[in-house]
Amino acid sequence: MTHSKKDVWKVWVAAGLWLAIIVVESSNFGSSGNTSRILYPIFHFFFGFNYQQFEPWHHLIRKCGHFVGYFTLSVLLFRAWRETLSTASNTRWMFNWAGIAWVMTTLVACLDEWHQAYIPTRGSSIYDVLLDSSAALAAQIIIWLWLRRRREEPGFRYA
Repeated sequence: MTHSKKDVWKVWVAAGLWLAIIVVESSNFGSSGNTSRILYPIFHFFFGFNYQQFEPWHHLIRKCGHFVGYFTLSVLLFRAWRETLSTASNTRWMFNWAGIAWVMTTLVACLDEWHQAYIPTRGSSIYDVLLDSSAALAAQIIIWLWLRRRREEPGFRYA
């Protein structure tokens, strides 16, 4: 399967844009204080939560945001590497693509937490790196399972 430069460019731009979103959220903009200023009035209006009731939900939403963000980055990086390191056959999944996507996503998670350690309004946690790398791994497993289900389709091959 050969890919044009335009196809390769498009998938890398998508991954780069998502990475830019992660970088912005890693700044003061994504601090707990800023997200609570947005989310607390919503929870208070719809559910009547006081701030103590809101706190656990806020924490959960932020951790879900980590998971979704790094899951998505891992999927986009898989697509980018699949386009970049294409094979002559119609292979839809290769361990190399999944492995590189997972390693890159985990590296971004490490750099993100390292960066946050230097921002006064942010905190840095190894547990967030573990959450983010787990999300990246979950993405790769789901891609593999999804493509495995589609193996009956013509042209499907593992490598």
